Amino acid sequence: MSTPAHHDGALEHLEESLEQHGLETRGIEPVPDSERTGTPRGLLPTWIAANITVLLLTVGASLTVSFGLNFWQALVVGTVAPIVSYGLVGLVGIAGKRGGAPGMALSRAVFGQRGNLLPGALIWVARWGWETINAVTGAYALLTVLDILFGIRSNTALIIVTLLLFVITTFAISGMGIKAVQRCNRWATWLFGAFTLLVLGRLIVETDWDRVFGQAAGPTAAMVTGVGLIAAGGMSWAPASPDFTRYLPGTASSAAIVRNTVGGAVLVVLPMVLMGAVVATGTPDLAKAADPVSFLGEILPLWLAVPYLLIALIGMVLINAMSMYSAGFTAQTLGFRIPRPWAVSVNAVISLVLGGVLMLAATSFMSSFIAFLSLLAVAFSAWVGVFGTDMLRRREYDATALLDTTRTGAYWYRAGFSPAAVTAWALGLLAGSLFTRSDWFTGPFAANNPVGRYGLGWIATIVVSGLLYAVLPKPAVVPAAAGERATLAV
Repeated sequence: MSTPAHHDGALEHLEESLEQHGLETRGIEPVPDSERTGTPRGLLPTWIAANITVLLLTVGASLTVSFGLNFWQALVVGTVAPIVSYGLVGLVGIAGKRGGAPGMALSRAVFGQRGNLLPGALIWVARWGWETINAVTGAYALLTVLDILFGIRSNTALIIVTLLLFVITTFAISGMGIKAVQRCNRWATWLFGAFTLLVLGRLIVETDWDRVFGQAAGPTAAMVTGVGLIAAGGMSWAPASPDFTRYLPGTASSAAIVRNTVGGAVLVVLPMVLMGAVVATGTPDLAKAADPVSFLGEILPLWLAVPYLLIALIGMVLINAMSMYSAGFTAQTLGFRIPRPWAVSVNAVISLVLGGVLMLAATSFMSSFIAFLSLLAVAFSAWVGVFGTDMLRRREYDATALLDTTRTGAYWYRAGFSPAAVTAWALGLLAGSLFTRSDWFTGPFAANNPVGRYGLGWIATIVVSGLLYAVLPKPAVVPAAAGERATLAV
């Protein structure tokens, strides 16, 4: 008869074996110092891969067709948007090297063990939408390749099959953990970079540049709105940023974390947005396509369209793998007492179901995507405002308290809530919603003022939640008992 000690030893041996084969078994618990051997430079391919999506081409086309911006204005938007959004993502990522834990686990120190369930649940649900959008785009890419190569037309059964293949592949990579994700990111970065240069070269040769540069400038308000639209996608990564920096040692350079995060995003976002804006001068329907991918098959030669679409497909798989990887941690912080890979499977099933609905029932993919982005930015910005402001005053996280969900834990605060954080988050979320406009929801202040007119509801969200948290009284942190405290500090 096996003893509990024997069982624990066998379990530890199994976990060690899985880790040696590249499968991450660690959940939301902080990473020990001995395992924190990463470098900030490793973040560069991570954030390059996080942006390898043909949706940026469609957004770039929208800047020209729907917003009326010219090439130079699109250049400004494509540069400013990732700097602003991923600058915030990089700053939040500093918390990962300070605490060695996933973002939504560190968030317990800010909101309280119960209070963290509120933003955690909203962020988890928002990730369903983001993963669904990417799964649908990936399925469209695969359908386009099948059509180009074999003349196989899309039908209901094929839509379900391609979507299922995409989700299963995503689940496999994210379920294996951080090493698998990082390894795939490095390969995707080189492949995508090489073929993007080929596409850019063809565009330079084939494009009517007199027509591109002859387009009149659009309004400044449209530029600001464009920045907000593109930045919304970047903002969605903020709560997940510590998930990819928790394996960095506490001595890692904070400036290097931000620099590599922003650099990786700009290297992809800027050329993709400009490519979309240039292509739209000849094929303006790209901005309104029900299928945002098939246009690539029409404007590129076969030898270039197929590999580029396949690489873009790989990129979208990796985006969803990164998102599901983080979503698994979020599910665990919400109380799902299951291993991280099984927590990931919950999001995989949800994105499969919602993706099928979007592909089979939605009449306009792009309008649904833009409406989703508008609301997504507000949902994540409320958390960013509170968590980011807290980082200005906090330099360490109590590793024991992060996992202690009992009433005696240091982060229990008042009945499990930090009143300051929860109040600031809720009011910031409300304020941002009042100024937000989308096809699904329009706030009462979404017009007749600069914030609403320029699409800056997410900025209002960050400002309101951050300022309120800064001025509201915070509950005291009660230290853990002597001998039980294990703090991971800067």
